[in-house]
Amino acid sequence: MKIAMTGASGNMGREALEQVMQLNEVSFARVLLTNKKKNDKLSKKLKKEYGDRIEIIRGTIADPYVCEQLTDGVDYVIHMAAVIPPASDADPNASEECNYRGAVALVDAISKRRPQPKYIHVSTMALYGNRTIAHPFGRVGDPLLVSPFDCYAMHKLKGERYVLDAGLDRFVVLRQTAMLHPNMLNDNISDGLMFHTALNAPLEWVSSRDSGYLIKRILERDAKGEIDSFWKNIYNIGAGRRGMDTGYDTFKDGFSMIGGSPEKYFKPNWFATRNFHGVWFADGNELNDLFGFQRDGVTEFWQEIGRKHKFYSLAKAVPSKLVYLFVFRRLLYHYNSPYKWFVSGDAARTIASFGSAEKAKALPQKWDEFKLVARGDFGDYNELRNLERAKNVLLCHGFDESKSFGEWTIEDLRSAASFRGGKMLTEVYGGDPYAKVEWECADEHKFAASPFTVMRGGHWCPECCQPSPWDFDRLSKNNEFFAQAWYDSHERDEDVKYDFAEDGRAIAIGGKK
Repeated sequence: MKIAMTGASGNMGREALEQVMQLNEVSFARVLLTNKKKNDKLSKKLKKEYGDRIEIIRGTIADPYVCEQLTDGVDYVIHMAAVIPPASDADPNASEECNYRGAVALVDAISKRRPQPKYIHVSTMALYGNRTIAHPFGRVGDPLLVSPFDCYAMHKLKGERYVLDAGLDRFVVLRQTAMLHPNMLNDNISDGLMFHTALNAPLEWVSSRDSGYLIKRILERDAKGEIDSFWKNIYNIGAGRRGMDTGYDTFKDGFSMIGGSPEKYFKPNWFATRNFHGVWFADGNELNDLFGFQRDGVTEFWQEIGRKHKFYSLAKAVPSKLVYLFVFRRLLYHYNSPYKWFVSGDAARTIASFGSAEKAKALPQKWDEFKLVARGDFGDYNELRNLERAKNVLLCHGFDESKSFGEWTIEDLRSAASFRGGKMLTEVYGGDPYAKVEWECADEHKFAASPFTVMRGGHWCPECCQPSPWDFDRLSKNNEFFAQAWYDSHERDEDVKYDFAEDGRAIAIGGKK
């Protein structure tokens, strides 16, 4: 078995490469690394460790020639490369190059191969956008409501859609949830990004180790011919019940390693109240039933990090007031902090993150005045996370979801289109869920997409529903599919279109009706 891999310098990629190279079935791996200087050391390390079993290609994934080199003569292509926040916030062009144009170049290269290698595309749960305790459980097929100004998710959305519409012989899309890795604390104390985390947002954490192990198990089982039905599908990479937290829990567990807590280091009004991305997966068992990769619980993983990094124990000796002042409070005024947007008068980002400047100003500064899901202020916390409860709060997809892809009829397609405020224009449906048909959205945009892309993937009109601009306030008024999730954190009289100006500034057009 010969494989090609992108993203091997990232948290998931490092784990995946290490674990797949343990397989006797893997005779050769070709790895793409960017030309950044930090990858010089990694390149030497990999060659020393794996010798002739590995080949390193240096370059950018958006380069078609590089992708042709990468995919030449391999059996599998595993695409994990991504420019993620905060880097994607700081450099949207880099995000577009990797997260969208890179996926295009890679898929185009695969399409030319005969036979085509099997393609594993790692996407993201950020496509689902902001979720609240009203509908905390998500699944594949839910509406894709990328949060305004989230360039990472916007470009990943476009990249995923390209994959789905490409007509590849064998592919799978894996939507990765939030990822725990050994450098979590160090990587998140230099940017205002941490304050994007809505404290009551449902968040499901999977470890980088388990994510890497999943890739190993896919290759291992496929080599034995055990998972033919796995391909040409979309799955959520979750962690199950032991990975289900809220934004508040994440800080609580992380800071416990240094003897701290959210209450010691933060004030609750520092955090955005919406425009985040997080969800608990109601269908995370689908992958685990196939590959048995869910091993790490979030609490246990944090404890392991604390044992491995002894300097966290030393931090317990630092007075919490000093940590508050010199580590976290200073980040309030970082350019990427929602509090900074509010106090500096950035109206567009303030509206996106809080609803309005008035709502941001009215947030409690004291923890005992701020309602928390994790404290039980919205009901029994354990019961809220009960997977048996999930079926009662799932979003509707607008057609008979008891049917398999191959059982869909033209009436199912018409029902799905109507639920989205549009029409299914093709008069005869041949029954192939991967064959493109014609649709029309509420704005009368006509587009071609497979039923699989729309009904299993959750994608809709590529003209008005792939931001920017982010026009979900208006679109949700005619799209029940969107409305059921969007109005959990937005008011029905909001009528704002979010976009970027030519100079890159965030802008918000409109207001309340």
